[in-house]
Amino acid sequence: MLEVSGLWKQFGGKPALEDVSFTVKKGEIYGLLGHNGAGKSTTLGIILGMVEPQRGSVTIGGFDVGRERAQALGKVGAIFESPAFYEYLSGWDNLRILTSYSGGFNKADAREVVERVGLTKRIDSKVRTYSHGMRQRLALAQALLPEPEVLLLDEPTDGLDPEGIHWFREFILGLRRDRGMTVLFNSHLLGEVEIMCDRVAILREGKRIHEGSVRDLSSDVPVFQVELDPWNVAATVIQSHGGELLQQGRISLPPSMDPADVVAGLVAAGVKVRAFSPERKSLEDFYMEIRRNGSADPLATDR
Repeated sequence: MLEVSGLWKQFGGKPALEDVSFTVKKGEIYGLLGHNGAGKSTTLGIILGMVEPQRGSVTIGGFDVGRERAQALGKVGAIFESPAFYEYLSGWDNLRILTSYSGGFNKADAREVVERVGLTKRIDSKVRTYSHGMRQRLALAQALLPEPEVLLLDEPTDGLDPEGIHWFREFILGLRRDRGMTVLFNSHLLGEVEIMCDRVAILREGKRIHEGSVRDLSSDVPVFQVELDPWNVAATVIQSHGGELLQQGRISLPPSMDPADVVAGLVAAGVKVRAFSPERKSLEDFYMEIRRNGSADPLATDR
């Protein structure tokens, strides 16, 4: 549905993107990660035709953004950077005016989208009275008019409270589940990306240093959270099976070792096993590891 191929961009002679490529499949939720200045917003700007790359191309639904901009962007809805509205107008009037810039305004469709984003009761209030969360919902309503095939979101939950973040996450997941929406978003909230995304690309200083499935971000060495008593006896059993004591409550085992055999050995030694559960490396652990190493990751699926 979306293909980014070999993007290069400089600002003032300084590289912002260097040969960035990735693909987003139809119906996929794809996360673009990176610290400030990594090139995330520049990438979204190029996808939306707002920034001209020195080299490279973007296609959306088979249409090239550079050569067939109208057809390509006709498939896209977006929240890019800080949404701007006419503060002195109502939310409804803002939707009517802003959507008319890029196409016709259908009242029935607009009412349905306003209902979906939960703004029906306040849509006739002036935008200057809106909270940050309400402004984000209005921006989302605008992005969904007319119904796009691809939704691009630039830091969509930035500044939202926990309740707002939860609502936004569930709404986006519902769009994919109920309507098959394809979603690309960048965010610094790694926990949200880990929950929502099928795949991620990590940018560092304008370069893509990883692309892969969120589910693949597990450690090569299995780590387990354990609650064992007595600990000194448990430690002896774990070490006899080739395990390592990371800290009290966490252990690692050789990849070839069946955890069931370790648990059986603990029970046979009279150890009470209250907890023994695998600990998956989080996306945040993985991202920080890549940043520390400063090199491409071997899990990347596409170079």
